[in-house]
Amino acid sequence: MDHPEITISGITISENAARQVQKLKTAQGNENLRLRISVSTGGCSGFSYVYSLEEEAQADDRLFEAHGITLMVDEASLGLLAGCVLDYKTDLMGSAFAVTNPNATATCGCGSSFAA
Repeated sequence: MDHPEITISGITISENAARQVQKLKTAQGNENLRLRISVSTGGCSGFSYVYSLEEEAQADDRLFEAHGITLMVDEASLGLLAGCVLDYKTDLMGSAFAVTNPNATATCGCGSSFAA
């Protein structure tokens, strides 16, 4: 039985997010790609989510498997992402990865930055 979400080290990954990562890997023609999610300073609320597809892990990365994909998170970002839900949403404004983050004290209107 497939569960719609899997929680790994305090980060929950939805099946939709994993499906989108698989589509991106297929489109790139590289099944070795992994999704990296990190937090950087900047954005209208103080911190921004950064997503990328990469093959190589860095020395401070934590690797997590869920729904057949690998998620990479650096140690510095892990604390700000603990307890969050990574999803992929489609609405009238478009399609994008979306993070529901209980650590955020405020978020911007577009949902891509937050304050902690």
